[in-house]
Amino acid sequence: MPTPPAPDTPVHVIGASGRSGRALCAALVRAGIAYVPLVRDPARWRATGLPGVARCIDLTSPAADIACALHDARRIVSTAHARHVGAILAAAPPAASLVCLGSTRMFTRWPDAHGMGVARGQQALLSSGRNGVILHPTMIYGAQGENNIRRLLGLIRRLPVLPLPSGGRALVQPIFQDDVTRALMAALARDWHGGHALVIAGGQAVAYRDLVALVARHAGLRRRPVLGIPAPVLMGMCHVASRLPGLPHVTPAEIRRLTEDKAFDITPMRAALGFTPRTLDEGLRQFLGAS
Repeated sequence: MPTPPAPDTPVHVIGASGRSGRALCAALVRAGIAYVPLVRDPARWRATGLPGVARCIDLTSPAADIACALHDARRIVSTAHARHVGAILAAAPPAASLVCLGSTRMFTRWPDAHGMGVARGQQALLSSGRNGVILHPTMIYGAQGENNIRRLLGLIRRLPVLPLPSGGRALVQPIFQDDVTRALMAALARDWHGGHALVIAGGQAVAYRDLVALVARHAGLRRRPVLGIPAPVLMGMCHVASRLPGLPHVTPAEIRRLTEDKAFDITPMRAALGFTPRTLDEGLRQFLGAS
């Protein structure tokens, strides 16, 4: 078994200019932890205003190119899509540990390329014999440039009623971006033996219709009535709605996923990472109250 990296070893952050990567680097700065940003576009990294000179990395490049960017890595965090986990493991030094982000999309009843790529990434880590963890967040909200709650706000502002499959009774459990960052920091601080997988979710599962009501309340908007419409009808309406100006684009696949519960037990998360995430009410108050 490789010797665990020392806690003061710099953290190599893949995807440092993305939403979760940028938030993690800011947290590392506040904690006084050195890091190496790895990005595809150095100009995008410079635009963040965060300290550090970025290294270029393209996870679709040959393994030798990835290995060059990671040659001195001992602690790696990847916020890139989990389909790249296998390539990262193949190129990283044998002693390097890995903390990466997956997605609970892999648990959907309707697998798609995104979810199947996450599943392959998890399998790559778990079968590698390497030390690390893949964290599977639910829907992330509250980040700079985040689009999930913003799209919902757009619908609430423009529609007198909100059409939802099954009346919006399916459960969701979004996680606040700050709690994703906190989970990444806690995972970095832990000494993992072998590969692990862990769901990270918000502290509160609610029906989607209640999510809509909470978003409206914290944004200072009037609560919109929910109109229950069968999912196949709504999926068919997507093509018409996409042509209407001012409405956020919603795909049939997104409508279909609104019919399944996406609630998770966070007991393993609390035990492994040592904290309880915000409830949705707390997170939306912080996010929309500051908007």
